[in-house]
Amino acid sequence: MIDALRTQDSGDTAITPIATAPAAATTPDAPGAPLFDVSTLDLAAVEVAVRRAAADEIMPRFRQLAAEDIVEKNGPHDLVTVADRRAEEHLTAALTDLLPGSLVVGEEAVHADPRVLDALHGDAPVWIVDPVDGTRQFVHGDPGFATLVALAHRGEVLASWTYAPALGLMAVARRGAGAQLNGVPLRAGSPSAGAVLDVATSHYDFTTDDQKRVLAALETGGIAPRPCGSAGLEYLHIARGEIDATAFSWENAWDHAAGLLLVHEAGGASGTVAGEPFRIEGDNALPFTAARDTATARRILGLLAAAN
Repeated sequence: MIDALRTQDSGDTAITPIATAPAAATTPDAPGAPLFDVSTLDLAAVEVAVRRAAADEIMPRFRQLAAEDIVEKNGPHDLVTVADRRAEEHLTAALTDLLPGSLVVGEEAVHADPRVLDALHGDAPVWIVDPVDGTRQFVHGDPGFATLVALAHRGEVLASWTYAPALGLMAVARRGAGAQLNGVPLRAGSPSAGAVLDVATSHYDFTTDDQKRVLAALETGGIAPRPCGSAGLEYLHIARGEIDATAFSWENAWDHAAGLLLVHEAGGASGTVAGEPFRIEGDNALPFTAARDTATARRILGLLAAAN
């Protein structure tokens, strides 16, 4: 699972501080069994595969979609395009070639067959793929979309790639080894003392009335909540210190795995309203937050937990 906080402080709080472990650490669910050693994987080759999928399948269709290229999945706000499907197929083939024996949990594959999610509970390394995160933005010609890829093993996210092809941004994180954006190290930092916190929240088009009620707890002094765009890019904004936190009420692994690792490796923190680490396998207490630092995460979770 994702570490609750990437910090060494201690105290009686709703979030349990847990230090980041090395990639070869064992897990409570599989004592004595090492995680996949991500240092044996050619991370540069993964980046090439992500860039190629975007270049071949996504960018040629950006602002070029025909009506028949766009389909509603679960309503008018939940869209899928031919670019999503083709990019996921491209990545599935490329990533499993790079790591024989690995499996892929992709957004579109899960939509077609929810049993694909079972791979997150297995022993094989798993690629978690969102081919176009921010499909609504993509459909409307907005460059604020991204391709998200994460590599996980037994519930631990080991590496991630967040690529915004229309913006020219590639963020890469490796567990215990930091995060970079276009080759430059990322540090989330902390909000300035007394500053109003900029918080991206679940978009109202995708929330229930009860979720809206809980998220409304952030409409208070010193916090400026706003609906999120691409979740992957909101995580990148935190890792860059451009926004202060998120508050999300859904838990799809493909939306969050890459970004949570990115934030943690940039020095940030995360946790759920139950004071537990976020589990990519699901069954989390929601909402949850990711933030630039521990204090901000605690503040956001305190407000959400009180309203939950």
